[in-house]
Amino acid sequence: MFEVLSTPIIVGLFVLWFCFLLISYKGQPKGLWTLALANTGERFGYYTMLAVFVLFLGDNFGFDSNWASETFSTFLSVVYLLPLFGGMLADRFGYSKMVVIGIFIMFFGYLILSFPLGGSFTAIVAMCAGLLLVSLGTGLFKGNLQVMVGDLYATPELAGKRDSGFSLFYMAINVGALFAPTAAISVMQWAQESLGYSKADSYHFAFAVACLSVIVSILVYYLGRGTYAHVLGNEKKAVAAKTDVKAEAVTAENDTKERIVCLCLVFAVVIFFWMAFHQNGLTLTWFADEYTATTSTGLESMLFDVRNLLAGIFIVYGLFGIVQSKGVARGLAAVLVLVSVFFLYNMIPAPGAVTHLSAPIFQQFNACFVVMLTPVSIALFGWLATRGKEPKAPVKIGLGMLVAAAAYLMLTLSCIGLPAADPVKHTHYADLGPSLLVNTYLILTFAELLLSPIGISFVSKVAPVKYKGMMMGGWFVATAIGNKLVSIPGHMWGMDLTLVWGTLMVICLVAALFIFSIIKKLNKVS
Repeated sequence: MFEVLSTPIIVGLFVLWFCFLLISYKGQPKGLWTLALANTGERFGYYTMLAVFVLFLGDNFGFDSNWASETFSTFLSVVYLLPLFGGMLADRFGYSKMVVIGIFIMFFGYLILSFPLGGSFTAIVAMCAGLLLVSLGTGLFKGNLQVMVGDLYATPELAGKRDSGFSLFYMAINVGALFAPTAAISVMQWAQESLGYSKADSYHFAFAVACLSVIVSILVYYLGRGTYAHVLGNEKKAVAAKTDVKAEAVTAENDTKERIVCLCLVFAVVIFFWMAFHQNGLTLTWFADEYTATTSTGLESMLFDVRNLLAGIFIVYGLFGIVQSKGVARGLAAVLVLVSVFFLYNMIPAPGAVTHLSAPIFQQFNACFVVMLTPVSIALFGWLATRGKEPKAPVKIGLGMLVAAAAYLMLTLSCIGLPAADPVKHTHYADLGPSLLVNTYLILTFAELLLSPIGISFVSKVAPVKYKGMMMGGWFVATAIGNKLVSIPGHMWGMDLTLVWGTLMVICLVAALFIFSIIKKLNKVS
């Protein structure tokens, strides 16, 4: 009986949680939530596709690890390279205009990917066309939307909320990524079992989900236009013109150059973070498929039901709300905790029950941990800020690289003695406990929260006014280069696993040492 009610209960808790967020963070501009939700829809579609993409390349086209690595990394690099040009266009023609054009281009890209055309050369060409449109649309959409978020904090009374605002923005868009693996797996199973499609063809139904999610993103962006209208149009240009005059009076040409140099140094570091982090869609997915147990039992198995993860998220937010909030917010927090605990208690599996695991499901954990740990991050750095001890953004970025190195150190030690993979056959070699990958994603998420939202906030703060679109694009170019380098561990697949993970560990460690060596220069402009 409870299983029937579990989904409606979790939906109700989700609505309650969102109301709690609106009340608890009411000091944030309303436009933040509109732009975040628009990005949530787009990210849900993107990560639904990405959750199964590398497996699709093998099952549908027969690509080996080398071809799959190159295709995957090239797509990721182009996705993050094009925001540079999207930012340049937006600096000239307007951010909102580029965002809207980008959404529609993405829609047509996912639409092409949704058609099952088999594994022929024509199908490969169609896939490439679809991926190119998705990349182009993302290039116009992603960076420029984040510039608009930064513009929400252009007033003195909101300037101090910029970092926490970007953390909340980052948390909200990861809600979409949290549901993506479950959506991809579920719709593929439905296509195979109910509609009779082959495994290879069922992937296209996951791509169709991405197509639908972009439509939701379009609707949210237009329906909520009133909440961010003050950063658009002639009124925005008038304010920006006054700001530019003031900024140029304070910011000399040499200072502008110094800011750009410092940003480029940060970009050089984050290249290697994204190289390590975006293994989640490549080597870490292969590791889940070939070296991780395909079943789970007991309490551990609860981790693989997204409803249970949501309940855990609600408990974390609720506990923080009980301690920090007052009045209605504290009451909502208490209800969140009590109902979520009741929900989890009733979801405990029966003795001997077995949960079957699919490799893409592990990609839900990064998004889950981002959402779950955001209030922890905001509370910790808020507490340090009140005591004048909050580290500046460059220090956080350096710490993020050290944490990422720790994640791959753990993987390296755990894989000693395991056989090397076959890069063509992708055979199942071992049944390591699922908790190893879950803990890897947890540690990598700590690193991400120290680096990604803070880095984006840093760029929006430090970039010279007239180059802010281009500099935000520069952040994505660094990400693009890192994403292209993702293929290097993919080409190493077939070597000893300790060499694959150890290489990533050393790269993250060296990048951390580099950023700490120039920390005084970076702190000067932050």
